[in-house]
Amino acid sequence: MLFIRVDDPKTVKNRVHLDLQPQDRTRDEEVERLLALGATLQGNHRRPDGTGWVTLHDPEGNEFCVERSAGERAKG
Repeated sequence: MLFIRVDDPKTVKNRVHLDLQPQDRTRDEEVERLLALGATLQGNHRRPDGTGWVTLHDPEGNEFCVERSAGERAKG
């Protein structure tokens, strides 16, 4: 993956949107870790059955999502 800095401020929806899938922790553990690092919660799309995702903003306002881990998906 290549990241290129641009001088233009963000004025509309992200040009790139990342969906993260944690490898060594659950989705909820990863969300808590990211919140502790300065992310902010934008939307909670988790369902009672465990499916769904969480949308966060990084400190600059860029949006990204955290999906369930592969281990969580394998459990159902």
